[in-house]
Amino acid sequence: MATDRRKLKAQRHEDGKLRCAWCPEDPLYVAYHDSEWGVAVRSDTHLFEMLCLEGAQAGLSWITVLRKRETYRQAFDDFDAEKIACYGAARRRRLLNNPGIIRNRLKVDAFVANARAYLQIRSSGSFSDYIWQFTDGRVLRRRPLYLGGVPASTPHSDAMSKDLKQKGFKFVGTTICYAFMQAVGIVDEHQRYCWAAG
Repeated sequence: MATDRRKLKAQRHEDGKLRCAWCPEDPLYVAYHDSEWGVAVRSDTHLFEMLCLEGAQAGLSWITVLRKRETYRQAFDDFDAEKIACYGAARRRRLLNNPGIIRNRLKVDAFVANARAYLQIRSSGSFSDYIWQFTDGRVLRRRPLYLGGVPASTPHSDAMSKDLKQKGFKFVGTTICYAFMQAVGIVDEHQRYCWAAG
């Protein structure tokens, strides 16, 4: 009988450590879980990169994006928003021929739109301050026992999504925003007994 994923607790890996049930044994995923996921990020550039990558992941698995992350950095000028905002039709066509990224026109166009919206926010302050305002600058810490205790969205991600859309960002639905919040440590939601839960 198939296991109900919602009832999964933290799982023990071959190295003896308990990790969140969503994290498979793949070394790339393990490294991401152990050193990045749920760790508070305050860098404007890194927050911009992660917001774009979470949008690129829409409809796919996160491991697909993780495996392509270095190529994304090369293809998109290390997420230099000023450069991305200036990408014209020719540059976008070249990106759509790059097998190292997810070749979806809407997602490529979204990176450009997001860069422009990001720069608009940066023109009057810190992107980090803007992003963290949705939790009043606080890390929201939860320790669900079961995987089913991790929501797909919250009122915080609803508010972030609505505001980002109003500012011109693309691929920023509430589910994507919540995954982003978890990824950059605005939400720290390692499962109970996961070694990274502290």
